[in-house]
Amino acid sequence: MLTHINIKDLVIVSALELDLAAGMSTLTGETGAGKSILIDALGLALGEKADASMIRTGSDRAEVSAGFDLAHCPEARDWLSQQALDDGDECLIRRVLVRKGRARAFINGQSASSGQLRALGDLLVDIHGQHAHQSLLRTAAQRELLDAYGGHQALTTRVADLYRSYRDLDTRWRELTAARDERAERIDLLRYQVQDLDDLALAKGELGELDIEQRRLANQGQLQGTAAALVNLLYEGGGSDIGEGAVALRDQLGHAASELAGLADIDQRLRETRELIDGAMVQVEEAAANLRQYLDDLDMDPARLADIEDRLGRIHDMARKYRVKPEELPQALEQRRTELDRLEQADQSIGNLGQERDSAAAALLEQAEALSDARRKAAERLGSTVTETMQTLGMGGGHFAVEINSAGPDGIGAGGLDSIAFQVSANPGQPLQPLVKVASGGELSRISLAIQVATAEIGSIPTLVFDEVDVGIGGGVAEIVGRLLRRLGDARQVLCVTHLPQVAAQAQQQFRVQKQAIDGQTYTDIQPLGSDQRIEEIARMLGGTEITATTRAHAAEMLRGAG
Repeated sequence: MLTHINIKDLVIVSALELDLAAGMSTLTGETGAGKSILIDALGLALGEKADASMIRTGSDRAEVSAGFDLAHCPEARDWLSQQALDDGDECLIRRVLVRKGRARAFINGQSASSGQLRALGDLLVDIHGQHAHQSLLRTAAQRELLDAYGGHQALTTRVADLYRSYRDLDTRWRELTAARDERAERIDLLRYQVQDLDDLALAKGELGELDIEQRRLANQGQLQGTAAALVNLLYEGGGSDIGEGAVALRDQLGHAASELAGLADIDQRLRETRELIDGAMVQVEEAAANLRQYLDDLDMDPARLADIEDRLGRIHDMARKYRVKPEELPQALEQRRTELDRLEQADQSIGNLGQERDSAAAALLEQAEALSDARRKAAERLGSTVTETMQTLGMGGGHFAVEINSAGPDGIGAGGLDSIAFQVSANPGQPLQPLVKVASGGELSRISLAIQVATAEIGSIPTLVFDEVDVGIGGGVAEIVGRLLRRLGDARQVLCVTHLPQVAAQAQQQFRVQKQAIDGQTYTDIQPLGSDQRIEEIARMLGGTEITATTRAHAAEMLRGAG
């Protein structure tokens, strides 16, 4: 439950610290005093949208802190543990607004996102605004409320998950079926292309080898002539295109070696030079021998050159045809073969997918029908409970019912088979009508309150906040409303903003909200009231600006009657 809340520089609150107890607490005060500011601050702490305009004029930042006792809220403790934010039975939430910059949030001293605040807030506090009955007019809200009342959360989640799975399978099946003709045309094209590329049979690395061989064969005359001339130059001498009439390099090196042999006998330092020349002669002889072997192996083959050039022409033509680089043709073949295999298996996939879709549809229908049965039982209980409560709220003879219309299998959706409609007869003899058609705002408020009380009693959220939900109610009905809220406070913590003395008198704890102007600035303050102060406040609510002994006595009697 909510144990305390601290507010600093928020709207017209300069500083406020409030401790709250179990049971029913009320906030009262003059109209416009700012009774709802506490509710707004609590909503801010629990992740509602932050706005810098909420910061008090003249301040650069605002801060709200809310403390909770989690001893009887295992769901919140489990959530905090999963988020690694737990700190025993205590939980402190802090929200800081800055005029320039982004708002910051903290849970038990650790930084948190607004999404985390909202998720935790949903487990800790349920806020019913004074216009909450407006949401009850929406069919989606009515269905959600019925499911919450019946405890169908696990079943509704299962139905929604099964529906999403079925919808995905159905979408895929429809896409494959619709594209069957288009797929057949694509398969014919791919079969032709795969056969075309298969016939080319371009092997990995073949293109590079063909290029090398083509260059060699195309330049064979130059290779042969130049190699023969080099043999003459290096070893044989004589007439040639290179060095006509010249002495062979081998002979020149031999002559140089002979000359050096005589000189080396005179000067030993020339021996190394002679050895180098002797080595050069050996290398020249080896080079000449390699060239002779190369000339012997060199084979003029014009037919082979024609074959290679034809093969390269086919490869390049195919590359232009498929708009890829020649070396990418094997990859293009593999891509088309893969796509062809996938499309050829599509008909089989359609069959398998259809079976999966039918199985998913059957499972979805089974769970949706189970949800419909559970909703009908919950609808009967809720109708009886709300009808009973209406009798005490000045609507004797009124009747409340939940109408459930179930569609066939074709009308199934994420919410199941059912459309939910809250219906009411406010007076005896009147037929049931949809809640949206109830004319009287006061009647609608009372019906809304009856629904909220009926559904709140079965919830697990420890703190319930009612922000002037009793608007449009007065007299003896107001006292009954107060008793209902007090009874609700026996099991849950109830915080109620009210302008009705009959409601305020039922509270175990009462706070007065006051607004005052100091030095041209407006301030709001909230103070807990003792016994005598509560009499004065209830008397004010009863008698307006002029409080008499009679109104004080009436106020005291109301407080005694509430116990």
